[in-house]
Amino acid sequence: MMRQKLDSPVAVTRSSLPPLEEYVDMLKPLWESAWLTNMGDYHEQFKEQLKEYLMIPELELFVNGHMALELALQALDLKGEVITTPFSFASTTHAIVRNGLTPVFCDINPVDYTLDAEQLESRITERTSAIVPVHVYGNLCDVERMEQIARKYHLKVIYDAAHAFGETLDGRGVAEFGDVSMFSFHATKVFHSIEGGAVAFREKALRQRLYELKNFGITGYESVEYVGANGKMNEFQAAMGLCNLRHLKGEIAKREKLVRRYRERLSGTEGIRLCPENPRARMNYAYMPVVFDGYKKDRDEIFKELAEYNIHARKYFYPCINSYACYREQYDERETPVAAQISRQVLTLPLYADLEPEIVDMVCDIIL
Repeated sequence: MMRQKLDSPVAVTRSSLPPLEEYVDMLKPLWESAWLTNMGDYHEQFKEQLKEYLMIPELELFVNGHMALELALQALDLKGEVITTPFSFASTTHAIVRNGLTPVFCDINPVDYTLDAEQLESRITERTSAIVPVHVYGNLCDVERMEQIARKYHLKVIYDAAHAFGETLDGRGVAEFGDVSMFSFHATKVFHSIEGGAVAFREKALRQRLYELKNFGITGYESVEYVGANGKMNEFQAAMGLCNLRHLKGEIAKREKLVRRYRERLSGTEGIRLCPENPRARMNYAYMPVVFDGYKKDRDEIFKELAEYNIHARKYFYPCINSYACYREQYDERETPVAAQISRQVLTLPLYADLEPEIVDMVCDIIL
C-alpha cells in the first residue's frame, strides 16, 4: 500500500487546551487585582480541587514537577542512600543527587517496567533512608510490596507519580500510597497547568515545611530558617490547571479510545510487546509504549520509518539514567540489565486527545 508523507508533523504528544475564551475569562480577575503569583486565589482554589480529585488530605503546589520532587526530598530530611530506578526521566535521579543523597539503582521488572520489588531488598544497606519508585507510563508500582519492605526497614517511600495523575488502584487514589507522591503538570502530560507540579501527602507536619521550602525558607516577615528555593506556582498556571481539570474526564476518554485502537491493531504480533492492563487500576492512558523484542525490525528502524512519514515517536526512556555522561563514572548500566534492554527496545507512539484515529491506523500500518 502506498502512503504519502504527512504535510504536518505528528508529534508524540500534544498539549490539551481548554477553549481559549474560557481561559481568557479566567485571566480578567488577574488584571483587575494585579495579584499574579505568591499563592493567590486561583492557587488556593486549584489546591483544594486537586485534593478532592486525588482523594488526599494534604497537597502543596509547585512551579514544576522537578522542584516538587526535589523539595519533597529535602522536607523529609533524608540522609545517605536512596534506592531508585534507572528507567525514568532525568529529573528523578537529579532531584536525589541535588539533595546530597546517593542514588542506588535497582533494576525494573520486564512486565510493566516499574522498579522490581523482588530485587529491592538486596539493594538496602545500613545507609538506606528512602525508596523513590516511579509509576512508569501510568503503570503503577507494586505498592503493597513497597509498603511492606519500607515498614520492615523503616524507610520513606516517595513516589514519582508524574505519569500517574488521577489513577486509582482498587478505588484508592494513587496519591494515598507511600509517604508522598510527586505529580508533574508539564504541558505534555495528560493533565497540565502549562508548567507545574504538586506534592501530595497525609502527614500534616509536612505542610508548613513544604510551604516554607518553596518560598525561600521564609518562616516570617523577618525570619528565614531554611535554605529554600523559589518553587511557587503562579496564578496563570493555576488558572490553566482549573480550566483543564474541568475537561479532564473527556480528555482521558478520548485517549482511551486511541489506546484501544493501538492495542487492537498491534496485540498478538510476534516480536511486539505491549504492557498488560491492570484490572485493579483505573488508568489515565498517558502513553502508548511498544517494545520491539525479536520483531522483524528493531526499535530504531521503526523510529526512522515513522519519521520518514513525518510521524515522530519517542525513545522514552533512552538512555537509562545510569548511563548518562554525568553518572557514567559512578554507575554501570550492566548492573540493571532489564532496564538497559528495555531502553533499547521501547518506543512510545503518538498519543494525545485530539489525535485522529486515521493517524493511529497509519502508525500501525507502517509498523506492521
